[in-house]
Amino acid sequence: SQQLAYMNHKKGKIIDAHVHNQNPREVVYTQEVLVMKKGKLKVDFYNNDRVYLESRILEAGDVILLASGGHGFEVLEDVDMIEIKQGPYAGENDKTRF
Repeated sequence: SQQLAYMNHKKGKIIDAHVHNQNPREVVYTQEVLVMKKGKLKVDFYNNDRVYLESRILEAGDVILLASGGHGFEVLEDVDMIEIKQGPYAGENDKTRF
């Protein structure tokens, strides 16, 4: 339900002007993208049964798509980041903490 792409085009590439068509979609789970601008963030990954899998460190310039399973964070250095996800945010109804 969330799409993330990295694109690389050569000089002179033309992308035709366009509009996006109305195309209703059903969002079942919230997915999120984090764009790290500054700092260090530890991400802990869990499966759908809330079992710990592994951790990774994100730094400035990193981008991550959190698409399924669970996750938790520890800020290792002051962080500036952009979060992109489906909205509007429904507060505590959007997540189950564990």
